[in-house]
Amino acid sequence: MSNLIEARGLTKDFGDFRAVNEVSFTVEKGEIFGLLGPNGAGKTTTLRMISGLLSPTAGEATINGFSMQQSQMNARRSLGFLTGDMDLYRRLNPREVLMYFGKLYETPKAELEERVERLIEAFGITSFVDRHCEKLSTGQKQRVSIARTLVHDPQVVVLDEPTTGLDIMASEFILQFIRKMAKEEGKALIFSTHNLTEVERLCDRIAVVHQGNLVYLGDIDGIKAETGAATLPKAFFELVQDETFSLQN
Repeated sequence: MSNLIEARGLTKDFGDFRAVNEVSFTVEKGEIFGLLGPNGAGKTTTLRMISGLLSPTAGEATINGFSMQQSQMNARRSLGFLTGDMDLYRRLNPREVLMYFGKLYETPKAELEERVERLIEAFGITSFVDRHCEKLSTGQKQRVSIARTLVHDPQVVVLDEPTTGLDIMASEFILQFIRKMAKEEGKALIFSTHNLTEVERLCDRIAVVHQGNLVYLGDIDGIKAETGAATLPKAFFELVQDETFSLQN
């Protein structure tokens, strides 16, 4: 399998504060890779360096063979990035949002129209496709947001907290679609979440970031073996030594 995502020594300083310290990992075609860590650990900063929203102080990220630092336009054409602080245009409807973003990626018109219709059907958007985004529920907005992330058919998809605030039905729909993208379509996915149950269900490998450092890289069985913990949550808390939590079982 080829590596579609490579993070090589990613480091980010904000003044005298080092938010991320030499983080390195790869993600292969067809792989779901979980990026975990407590709040403030450096996860979002790492994702933003990978996506080109932040420039690293040192290190490099490549997407589908293109350097995000040296060949950003080519790298971004292969990347779909979803983060919680990216909102929808309130006065547009879902179809208009998808068409707008597809045009930004210079997708040919006929191809874009066909792809938009496929995404509308795949994400169950049909029943509210003509409704302004400001009138959509949280779950409906999230479906549109993920469809927008995929409208240019990227080989690499980065999802930062894609199920936060969703009910169980909306969350399940999105998790199943994530699995389909990787296992049936061969995309490389980074999945960042605080929901460790979702991680156990989906992720082939994980990385744990704590205080800006990569403290674990491997599969879920490996983190349990390394910490001597019986469950992923216990292994995670043991690894990051988060004193905020007290585990009784």
